[in-house]
Amino acid sequence: MNPILFEARQITPSKVICIGRNYVDHAKELNNEVPTSPVIFIKPNSAISNELYAGTEQPLHYEGEIALLIMHGAIAGVGFGLDLTNREIQGELKAKGLPWERAKAFDRAAVFSDFVKLANPVESLRLELTINNKLVQQGGYDLMIFKPDLLLREISRSFTLEDGDIIMTGTPKGVGAFNRGDRFRGTILTDDRPLVTREWTAK
Repeated sequence: MNPILFEARQITPSKVICIGRNYVDHAKELNNEVPTSPVIFIKPNSAISNELYAGTEQPLHYEGEIALLIMHGAIAGVGFGLDLTNREIQGELKAKGLPWERAKAFDRAAVFSDFVKLANPVESLRLELTINNKLVQQGGYDLMIFKPDLLLREISRSFTLEDGDIIMTGTPKGVGAFNRGDRFRGTILTDDRPLVTREWTAK
């Protein structure tokens, strides 16, 4: 089982719960309808990684996200997450009305920084992602269609949230393909103060 680090302590999530299309501009950039209820899908523990790997046969797309760590049914920590997507396979599956797992839940498709304790209001959270020193994504609580408290309630209606499970809260506009050697820097901020930053070079 793959662990993550929370306050320098290893935690093993049972699953990652992902929220799709949670930013209006991102839904529009992929020509998707803006949802009226949360779009929820799951990545298994086997998808978790702290290293970033580029695609081999087909290019992968990055999606930077605010990732929330759940303990005792509540938000306990926050980290930066990359939801990796095989957009070509996803397009084929969506066209046929089939599930997305092959495009979203493959090995090493959920890349995380360390997690830190969330001592600030969740309403203050935002993210920034740079690739090769260029800002490509930014967004946060204010732009989310469905806020974290609502997501917790909606997810809990269908799934038991175990201690250590992670909610990926969706990605703002600016997603795209990346290549081996690209340099990523993901930061979670509370207002303008960085809480956690992680750098990766795509392998």
